[in-house]
Amino acid sequence: MTTQKNPQVHGIFDPDTWTVTYVVYEQEGSACAIIDSVLDYDPKSGRTRTTSADKVIAFVKQKNLQVAWILETHAHADHLTAAPYLKKNLGGKTAIGDHISSVQKVFKGIFNLEAGFNPDGSQFDHLLKEDEVFAIGSLSGKTLFVPGHTPACVAYQIGDAVFVGDTMFMPDVGTARCDFPGGDAKTLYHSTRKILSLPAETRLFMCHDYPPNDRAIAFETTVALQREKNIHIHDGVSEQQFIEMRTKRDATLEMPVLILPAVQINIRAGELPPAESNGLTYLKIPVNAL
Repeated sequence: MTTQKNPQVHGIFDPDTWTVTYVVYEQEGSACAIIDSVLDYDPKSGRTRTTSADKVIAFVKQKNLQVAWILETHAHADHLTAAPYLKKNLGGKTAIGDHISSVQKVFKGIFNLEAGFNPDGSQFDHLLKEDEVFAIGSLSGKTLFVPGHTPACVAYQIGDAVFVGDTMFMPDVGTARCDFPGGDAKTLYHSTRKILSLPAETRLFMCHDYPPNDRAIAFETTVALQREKNIHIHDGVSEQQFIEMRTKRDATLEMPVLILPAVQINIRAGELPPAESNGLTYLKIPVNAL
């Protein structure tokens, strides 16, 4: 019987978006996966930078890693993905859960995107099905379908590590909002319980950290700690209690600063919209739509 290998995990925190990008690998010189990368974007000027992504590239080269996958847990609303830039510089295949098409269909309508934009996920190199197993060199990954924050969210289980996306945060922060198009608190409750049914010692890696009370940034915890201490979904919280809490809390939240540019870019796997006749690319701001 072959023992499942456990990965090394390197997290790179982006302070502007509170996002963690992960490089997951077996050892120096091995294959790796990059999860939830960040392209810096200034909403005031509309300019992009590659500061965060360049840190990922530097680490991959330092460890002499070969990029097999550039993975997204979902179409993020709070940051732009750097997947195309990373692929150009490092190689690898872009991938996301195969339910991304449902998100693309909704936002193609909201943004009235060009006829040539196909809401079928074809912008990505590969669409991962529920429970699909994929290789990162000698490491084995598995796709977990965990909707609720969005209807297309996935988590990635690689050995004893699970990259949970926006299903949950550190125990003192709780869980993700469910009020984006297609989000659903009941669905998220069951997705969190799916993750928390894994072995107690399973390492859980958050996509973001929003630390309260000046706590230091942290993004790794365990199933056991989440079940004991997560302020929203610890053991004993019922489905109805969670739905009531999440619905009430979501009604008080503002939209993320970058949701309009981010979603437009992220449903395209990070590519910019087609340039117009003057050679420039434009993002749309729908008025009174969200």
